[in-house]
Amino acid sequence: MDAIRAAAEKARKSSYSLSSIPLDVRNAALESIALALEANSEKITEANAKDMKAAEEMKLPQALIKRLKYSQDKISESVTSIRSIMQQEDVIGKVLSKTELDEGLILDKVSCPIGVIGVVFESRPDALVQISCLCLKSGNAVLLKGGSEAKNTNLILAELIQKAIISVDERFDGTVQLLSTREEFQSLLKHDDLIDLIIPRGSNQLVRSIMESTRIPVMGHAAGICHTYVDKDADLKMAAKVCFDAKVQYPAVCNATETLLIHSDIAEKFLPVMAEEYEKAGVEMRGDERVRKIVEMRAASEDDWSEEYNDLVISIKIVDSLREAIDHINRYSSHHTDAIITSSEAAAEEFMDDVDSSSTMWNTSTRFADGYRYGLGAEVGISTNKTHARGPVGLEGLTIYKYKLRGKGQTVAEYSGKDGRKYTHRKLL
Repeated sequence: MDAIRAAAEKARKSSYSLSSIPLDVRNAALESIALALEANSEKITEANAKDMKAAEEMKLPQALIKRLKYSQDKISESVTSIRSIMQQEDVIGKVLSKTELDEGLILDKVSCPIGVIGVVFESRPDALVQISCLCLKSGNAVLLKGGSEAKNTNLILAELIQKAIISVDERFDGTVQLLSTREEFQSLLKHDDLIDLIIPRGSNQLVRSIMESTRIPVMGHAAGICHTYVDKDADLKMAAKVCFDAKVQYPAVCNATETLLIHSDIAEKFLPVMAEEYEKAGVEMRGDERVRKIVEMRAASEDDWSEEYNDLVISIKIVDSLREAIDHINRYSSHHTDAIITSSEAAAEEFMDDVDSSSTMWNTSTRFADGYRYGLGAEVGISTNKTHARGPVGLEGLTIYKYKLRGKGQTVAEYSGKDGRKYTHRKLL
């Protein structure tokens, strides 16, 4: 048996026992991980320094290098996230509905883990911690493949996590496993009899490549092309603050705004102010013809409207109506996160209803689209799928359900024919 098949079988075996491990034991394993990160923070940052040095020497893009950094502050954020996950209610074994089929014949719909999940992610070592902890809490086994640029950081994090959870309960052996190479992950994609779900976190090319390479269901998003629309009824001071945060606060992530749409009624007043703020922050602006008549900047091409920059670059377009803004977003958006800035509740509700994205926002930054900020503890990623899970995927997104039917010796034959017993189908929950 090859090593990848063996790892997948080990994960499958682990998954069968995970759902029966009590909540307090799963939380104890999470606390053990948090303590291990704190106790070994220097070792982690030393490993990360090696990855950062190699990335600089290879002249990797600055956006990638920024995501790669795993500092003491980042470790502290991971520990906070872990303890937030610990505070989340148990998502396993929840009775979602209860139906009386007939007297003494009761059907429960109960939440349960998905099973075995394969996750591939690029650059961000903190993703390894988040994903491992979410899978453990939700009762799923996970096989992880991080980007080669973070190999030293990922290796020590995986080792610490594995030791930490097994020290709490040996049944966690096989729950978190790290794959070393891209070839190993490609091999994993063949084992659709053992892997229940693949979650890719990375570039369009990575996600599409995986979707084309496996029969295993894939959950994820292929791009983060997010928009902020400043309406004619916007508070312009608020708009400038929000639009700045949405682009500048952390441009290297999927929920950063990539295109700014401005209503023509307020463009001449708002655009120079916004452009000045962007210029101070080093943002490269690319505008359509109407924009460039107001503020000098590079011309936006057709490709810019569907570009995920992950950098201090933004495309800007003037529109004549709310409907034009919505139509533009639905045409070019990746259906991730889009926001409107307006004082009109009617405009906001129309925007949030009609924009076909996993998160729509009113008077706030697209950067809020995040599992931790949404109160989910953390996220394995943000899904733009329209089946199973959508938006930031936290604990609930890592569960499915099964049915439990309890009877007293009833048979289908008793309910057959003209004189058969009748179902009540009475909702009890």
